[in-house]
Amino acid sequence: MEKHQRHHHEHKTKLVVYLTAITMGVEIAFGYYTKSMALLADGFHMASHALALGLSWVAYYYARRHSENKNFKSGTGKILALSGYTSAIILLLIAILMAYESTQRLIHPLEIKFSEAIFVAVIGLIVNIISAYILHHEEEHSDHNIKSAYLHVLADALTSVTAIVALTLGMYWNNYSLDAVSGIISSVVITKWAIDLAKNSGKELLDFSTKN
Repeated sequence: MEKHQRHHHEHKTKLVVYLTAITMGVEIAFGYYTKSMALLADGFHMASHALALGLSWVAYYYARRHSENKNFKSGTGKILALSGYTSAIILLLIAILMAYESTQRLIHPLEIKFSEAIFVAVIGLIVNIISAYILHHEEEHSDHNIKSAYLHVLADALTSVTAIVALTLGMYWNNYSLDAVSGIISSVVITKWAIDLAKNSGKELLDFSTKN
């Protein structure tokens, strides 16, 4: 990949990191305030993505700063794969925590402030859509790091939709358990996504190829 493309991707990733971090803080704060596990799950999911996107940003920055360093015998491309692999491990840990907390809420449900939780969840979804638009690039298939960041926000959007549906149905049916179920479903989605990312980035780190 050409240097100016990496630099362009670096700036796009940095912008999305800022958007994600701000929204993450709002969702987690309101998740505790409204006692919504779905909103908390979405917030913590976004937190893991903010960290992963931050790693992607740092990876671009480091790779650019050391692009002329002769000590990197194979170039700095592996830095981007290492960033993706680290992100996958972080996502997996967050998913386990989310599953545990959601299960506890399913066993011991709490009263939820549905209206406030839904409002914040919708804001989170809008931010995810904007972030996906910023990160989308026709050349993304050739850059695992920008593709990883793009998939992060898409997965976040999916979690937001799950939260909105669960909270809306819970509000109309006066059912608090749907909120916890949404958190469990989100944790399963994140787990699968994290495992896939770990496999793909791990193969790149090991120079694994299925070609003969």
